[in-house]
Amino acid sequence: MKKTMIVLSALLLASPVFAATTTDETVAEAHKGADTAKEKLHQSQHKGEELKLKSKHAAEGKSNATSSKIEEGSQKTWNKTKEGTEKGWDKTKRGAENLKNKATD
Repeated sequence: MKKTMIVLSALLLASPVFAATTTDETVAEAHKGADTAKEKLHQSQHKGEELKLKSKHAAEGKSNATSSKIEEGSQKTWNKTKEGTEKGWDKTKRGAENLKNKATD
């Protein structure tokens, strides 16, 4: 009987630790899902911008011109730079949020 009470007491004391771990894992998974969704959204937006630029060049009859190809390449590079910067910023924000949570716990 005493052993059962000790085990139950230990489980009750440890339950907040399990809850915190589960919550942290759940939050991490939610962040991962949000990052994936945001990334896919931006990729489709950027693809739209690139196609719009290509169609503009085609309408002007400059689709094979060197300047058009350079401008289209610059657009792709700029979009990738924006995506990379946003990923970095999100990681920085999340890291600061984690430090804040650890400091307050």
